[in-house]
Amino acid sequence: MASESSMDIVSKMDMQELKNAIDQAEREITSRFDFKNTKTSFELEKDSLTIISDDEYKLGAVIDILQSKMIKRGVPFKNLDFGKVESASLNTVRQKMGLKSGIESDNSKKINTLIRDSKLKVKSQIQGDQIRVTSKSRDDLQAVMKLLREADLSIELQFTNFK
Repeated sequence: MASESSMDIVSKMDMQELKNAIDQAEREITSRFDFKNTKTSFELEKDSLTIISDDEYKLGAVIDILQSKMIKRGVPFKNLDFGKVESASLNTVRQKMGLKSGIESDNSKKINTLIRDSKLKVKSQIQGDQIRVTSKSRDDLQAVMKLLREADLSIELQFTNFK
């Protein structure tokens, strides 16, 4: 058995699962009576998602539908960065959402501070857009996982390469 155990803390969005959630939401919208004859659509780009609908009320309902489909498919809803609602052509409104992937430097520093303040016997280091945590005890790594799950962070975290 290795003398040091380690894990990586990452924040990523599975684009295929997001596409599946959007497809399911589109199917539900086309079958619902309250969305009959509306101009509701999704536009998925590499790093953003735009939702277009008739008015702000329907836009909110579409976002709720999308959120439920994302949760069912295990796609982190916290990793959507909501923009403001804008007026669009043909009397519609649109909202653009950025797709967060990776841990930004301010969140990395916050996570490192949380780990350091926990007084657990672990070492953490920032490696680009992920954080590597090492320890002699796997129990300490699991305690770090529990600590970060309970922390109020602006992104959803995943724990990979647990060795």
